[in-house]
Amino acid sequence: MKKAAKLFIPMILIFLSLAICWWSNTEFKKRRTQSKEEAEQIRSVEVKEYKGDKLSSINDFVENSIKGPQHINKQTYRLQITGLVEKQSLYTYDEVIKEHKSYQKVVRLDCVEGWSVNILWKGMLVSDLLDKVDVKPGADTIIFYARDGYSTSFPLSYMTDNPIIMAYEMNGVTIPEERGFPFVLVAEKKWGYKWIKWITKIEISDDPSHRGFWESRGYSNTGDLDEGFYD
Repeated sequence: MKKAAKLFIPMILIFLSLAICWWSNTEFKKRRTQSKEEAEQIRSVEVKEYKGDKLSSINDFVENSIKGPQHINKQTYRLQITGLVEKQSLYTYDEVIKEHKSYQKVVRLDCVEGWSVNILWKGMLVSDLLDKVDVKPGADTIIFYARDGYSTSFPLSYMTDNPIIMAYEMNGVTIPEERGFPFVLVAEKKWGYKWIKWITKIEISDDPSHRGFWESRGYSNTGDLDEGFYD
């Protein structure tokens, strides 16, 4: 009996290993098929031209996020605006969109890897978000945080002096999970690593020395397109 048990246990382990491998492969194929189907659906409905500007496809992006696409539940999502503000705020997804005026414009994203995309973005002005929370005197920095632990910062004046939008649509469709749902910062005239996706928190600060994910690894903190992206 003991000998039979010794033989039986390894067989069970082998069977379980094979079953797990089969399941993992099946799930991978299923997700890949779903991604292809979603990509085709997007391609069929997305806007391809806007006011004479030819647009890139949503599918032209290269996936290079630090932890892969993030899944965010629309129903439980909350956008937190905190730090040096008079009104600490917590918005649902619908509240962010419905309580702020929307704008749209074509802006090109340029990645340090050498690729670029020209996309029609729709969203609200970051300055409108700031107006509602009453920024305190002395604040000079705005920091964005993402679901995957990514972060990046800007001088507060970049948001207050320019029509920078936090987008929820691209090329006429809701931003897909792979591209940053629910919100992407359209950081005009900045390198792509400043275009933070999957935004969950905005912090108003008086610390201009703050460094985000890539900035703390040697990338330029300004991220200006007309300058090199290394400090």
